Amino acid sequence: MGKSTVYVCFSILLMFNIYSSCHSSSLYPRPSETRQIQELNGMWNFRADFSPNSDRGFTEKWFRFPLSKTGPVIPMPVPSSFNDITTDKKLRDFTGIVWYDREFYVSPDWQMKRVVLRIDSAHYASVVYVNGKPTLEHIGGHLPFEGEIATFLNFDKVNRITIAVNNTLTPYTLPPGTISHHKNDPRYPPGYSVQVLQFDFFNYAGIHRQVRLYTTPAVYINDITVTTLNIQETNAILKYAVKVGNATQGTTISVEVVNKEGMVLASSSGDSGNIETKAAHLWWPYTMNTTHYGYLYTLKIRGKGLDFPLIARDFNMLKWLGANCFRTSHYPYAEEIMDQADEQGIVVIDESPAVGLKMKVNFCKKNLEYHTRVMTELVSRDKNRPSVIAWSVANEPKSDTDYAADYFQHVINYTKGIDPTRPVTFVSSSDYDKDQVAKYTDFQCINRYYGWYQDTGHTETIATHLSYDLDHWYKVLQKPIMVTEYGADTVPGLHAEPSFVFTEDYQVEFLKQYHAVFDKYRTRFLVGEMVWNFADFMTDQSVTRVLGNKKGILTRQRQPKAAAYVLQTRYWSMINATTPVHDEL
Repeated sequence: MGKSTVYVCFSILLMFNIYSSCHSSSLYPRPSETRQIQELNGMWNFRADFSPNSDRGFTEKWFRFPLSKTGPVIPMPVPSSFNDITTDKKLRDFTGIVWYDREFYVSPDWQMKRVVLRIDSAHYASVVYVNGKPTLEHIGGHLPFEGEIATFLNFDKVNRITIAVNNTLTPYTLPPGTISHHKNDPRYPPGYSVQVLQFDFFNYAGIHRQVRLYTTPAVYINDITVTTLNIQETNAILKYAVKVGNATQGTTISVEVVNKEGMVLASSSGDSGNIETKAAHLWWPYTMNTTHYGYLYTLKIRGKGLDFPLIARDFNMLKWLGANCFRTSHYPYAEEIMDQADEQGIVVIDESPAVGLKMKVNFCKKNLEYHTRVMTELVSRDKNRPSVIAWSVANEPKSDTDYAADYFQHVINYTKGIDPTRPVTFVSSSDYDKDQVAKYTDFQCINRYYGWYQDTGHTETIATHLSYDLDHWYKVLQKPIMVTEYGADTVPGLHAEPSFVFTEDYQVEFLKQYHAVFDKYRTRFLVGEMVWNFADFMTDQSVTRVLGNKKGILTRQRQPKAAAYVLQTRYWSMINATTPVHDEL
């Protein structure tokens, strides 16, 4: 192989001196002079395996033939969740293995290139076949996976991709779940079993994000890591590291720093080193001002799947509200959402899918090993994003136990090791005097529902409960505190005077009680408030849920409830530095 040159460009987007360094990862596919992309999104053939153990597809080797030749198929959009597409209740609630396939062509021009298949997310475990040959496997439903497939491709005729996706959750998955079997109980239908979830949102499944082919040269950029070393006004020193695949002795690396307009601001060479520019443009949240530096007010948006109109609407509503942050509760969001956070100035707390770790078995060695692998994948994917200011390793685990303390001490320290530049946290629902994990975090997130799950209907108890709680959390930890959930279920259009639970009036009254307490603490140690939730969302069927969780300040169609106007006034007042801050406690 002759001499080759690999060019690397990265734009200047710096966030509070926070960048990261970690293990190598697959880069998000973007077209360039040397990279071509072919999308495989669209309508695929789809078939659920309704056999007793959902294993007929593997036993009969459905991947060896077009799926339509194995039995009845239906059209299924990719990306999407298969649960919400049809009117079939059995498919909506299906737990087991589903199969997808489609045909595609590739250009003969790609024969001399490296061809990669990338699946941005398939929930939960996936096996991929190309032209009937096993090609890729991945466990985990929220992060991308990819592999080289040129040796499996036909460049002179049609190709077929087949993907089997299993959405079954067990005590050893993230998030975990169990299967409740009633196969020998005469009171249930023959073979009856049901998926039991350990979290409060619907287990949407399928190929949730984009499927693409892309090419690179034989010698290619495998990973880039950029760390900010020093910033003095517009002068910045960056540390970079580039990993090159298939590098040979004659491979050289050229590095350029470019601005948004493509102008080269600095250059260097080599696979690692420092590079200095005198035209750095610092990344800031769009709401930031010197009066309320670093205080985050936010909510959770939808991020499991990929829906471009909904992404645009959600960011429009974030800006309408004046929100400056979101937490990716309770799993990594689509990269296209993260792109918008980078571009539009929204801060992100990036959270792993470790929600609902409640049983002792969830903290076993097998899960610990998998949890650290997930953190590696998450940090590798998002490490260079200026919007990401912290990693959250879990939401509401059973953190008041010795086994949780040992487990999360390892996960938190591991995450700090692969990215020493960002703080690491987790979200606790335990009491301040029982939690055994918070001592390991850099700042602490807590979820509180006084006036809803506790003392339901009694908003007069919120101020004393919350103040007592915040005071004691800080006394124990002596570190910044963030309230990452507080909220009340609200049926849109339902009113009562005086207020009553589930009415819009109660949600407004509820939020105002919390806000009065937040204003007392946000000049001290309270660094953020995150209302739960941005919009109503679907959950599993339950007598406590009416067509899902109704804690949204927006409806599921993204229309505002009365509480949205309360938050809009509050957030924009803080942006404009007009909200009173109470120093007296």
